[in-house]
Amino acid sequence: MSDSNTSVPPLARLGRWSHRSRRLVIIGWAVFAVGLGVFAPSLEHALSGAMWEVNGSDSLAAREIIDEQFGGLSSQSAVIVVHSDSLGFDTPEFQSTIEAANAVLAGEPAFGPALPAQLGADGRTAMIQAGALVDPTEAVRATERIHDEVGDLSTIDAGGDMTVALTGSPAFWGDFNAVNREGMVKAEILTWPVTAIILVIAFGTLAAAGLPLLLTAAGLLASMGVLFGITQFTDLSIWTLNFAMMFALALGIDYALFIVTRYRAALHAHPDDRPHAVGVTMDTAGKAVLFSGLTVLISLSAILLVPIPAFQSMAAGMMLSVGFVLAAALTLLPALLGPGIDRFPLPWHRAGDHRSQFFARMAERIEGRRVLVAVAAVAVLLGLATPLLGLKTGMPSITVLPEDEQARQGYDLIAASFGPGGPGPIQIVVPAGSDASAISEQVGGIDGVAAAFPAQPGAEGASLITAISEFDPSSKEALALISTMRDELPVEVLVGGPVAENHDLDRTLGDKAPLVIGVVLVLGFLLLVLALQAVIVAVVGVVFNLLSVGAAFGVGALAFQHGWAAGPMGFESQGYLTSWAPLFFFALVFAISMDYTVFLLASTREHFERSKDAAEAVKRSIAHTGRPIVAAAGVMIGVFYTFAIAGTLPMKEMGLILGTAVLFDAFLIRLVLVPAVLYIIGDRAWWLPHSVDRILPKVRFAH
Repeated sequence: MSDSNTSVPPLARLGRWSHRSRRLVIIGWAVFAVGLGVFAPSLEHALSGAMWEVNGSDSLAAREIIDEQFGGLSSQSAVIVVHSDSLGFDTPEFQSTIEAANAVLAGEPAFGPALPAQLGADGRTAMIQAGALVDPTEAVRATERIHDEVGDLSTIDAGGDMTVALTGSPAFWGDFNAVNREGMVKAEILTWPVTAIILVIAFGTLAAAGLPLLLTAAGLLASMGVLFGITQFTDLSIWTLNFAMMFALALGIDYALFIVTRYRAALHAHPDDRPHAVGVTMDTAGKAVLFSGLTVLISLSAILLVPIPAFQSMAAGMMLSVGFVLAAALTLLPALLGPGIDRFPLPWHRAGDHRSQFFARMAERIEGRRVLVAVAAVAVLLGLATPLLGLKTGMPSITVLPEDEQARQGYDLIAASFGPGGPGPIQIVVPAGSDASAISEQVGGIDGVAAAFPAQPGAEGASLITAISEFDPSSKEALALISTMRDELPVEVLVGGPVAENHDLDRTLGDKAPLVIGVVLVLGFLLLVLALQAVIVAVVGVVFNLLSVGAAFGVGALAFQHGWAAGPMGFESQGYLTSWAPLFFFALVFAISMDYTVFLLASTREHFERSKDAAEAVKRSIAHTGRPIVAAAGVMIGVFYTFAIAGTLPMKEMGLILGTAVLFDAFLIRLVLVPAVLYIIGDRAWWLPHSVDRILPKVRFAH
């Protein structure tokens, strides 16, 4: 069949062209990926460790005024803590250490003149604060530059009695970034051997096992180059790189597995016509990959609705990496397909082995017990989801850092000497013309406020009142105090500081979650209706995705909120899940679940279009997709769980929840629950109202 024939579907034409022009396509991708990839090594150092604020919030407005009128003494200022177990504040050794700390701050141009040292209640702990003269991203980088110099002032390791630690919000993110980088390196060291082993087992030949890595490398290098270009104009969160890498690797392997498996079957049927086999592959598996990629992009795009720069940059980075991997799967992979993919076969590999007898028999057994299987699977998933009824969330506390990190040491010393609320002062900005003294007195009388200091005048008429709460800055009580202050103080007064910023982040994440979840569900349903040309199947796909999400979060609540996994996974439980987990991880889990939904149901649709027998379509789709779904899920689970083992606490949460979601989705929902329910529904599963049928573009999977 000629490529000029308009009856050839578009993806089949694209696949054939890519295959016939493979030298051009491969060279083009190589030039493109390498050309952009030269900037990849510089990306990590160009990313920001800050960006955790809410655009348009009172706390951000307060921070901006404090930075402008009060010498940068906002939540982004640097704090050095000096402590001795035996020496008093007035001793020569203590004073010389304070002078040395002041000299370090004075040598960093990102920070302004340090305030006089504040002495804590124990008389042996002093706190030195210097305002940030730069934006939060540069403030984090500045603390990274002086981190070691401050640490060298401590004499504990040399047998002395002085502890000196750099703390504050920029130092926290600086230390967190360093710990995160270390965890990422460990995760990558664990990930690649696990991935390589599963790939070799899944593909059966060494040559084919390398294809996903080529896809991932091409997509990731290109996206990293573009991301580096974006950093020259605006800030991007350091988490952007972490999530882009994970998604590029996981989806690149998924897409390659499904396309290569389908190509082998097509080539087995047409051994003398490779272009035709590529065309068939791209019109079936390639179409499923396209719709899968679109569902992932839709799920991630909903995160852009959250007005938190860190979230938006992470979503944009993942969308970019997924887009490049998807483009490589639809163009570069067809160019690489050929007899060479079966080189270096392993003993268990059989050419053209596309239909699994094991999964065919499993589908038959499910059919005979379909109601029992469906009820049992739903009961298991709902049971696993029950911990969500008591789900608690909160912003990351200082415990996400190891005890030997400076930011945590300084935090703990301030809390011990200045009170639990000392590490997170509340900053109240009073506009010009208001009675700052009266407001300061009012602040001091609010329940939960341990101390309120006299108002300080700003450069342009505003006044700043600093208050210390009675609560740990990460506690629910501290966040509730912010709400109380905003309710009781005059409306023109701005309540800011690190606790208020956490309050606004927590509140925004909670407020935006229903919107994001609703958008993801509606758009996911509409895309499934378009792809599968059926309403009930689309409903089944979306509802069952929610079951896998609920079960995965239930396990996450047990592991992290209740601390069941604290010992085995090596973390300190905060007593809650991180606030961004329900919203952010929901979008990621839903995107991944839709990946398997599309692959399975697209295959079922393909067989139904051929046979018009719903039960037979289920059997054949399970027989043809069971093995690649298990293999792809195995890789994803391996990738996510290695990040859960080696990463920081937020990475552990994400890795465990996403890996568990894939485990439930692939092995319990796609291969057990979905077939059982489709058997129960029968032909009605593929019902489409005539009014909808008339307006929908026609999508067919049967070739």
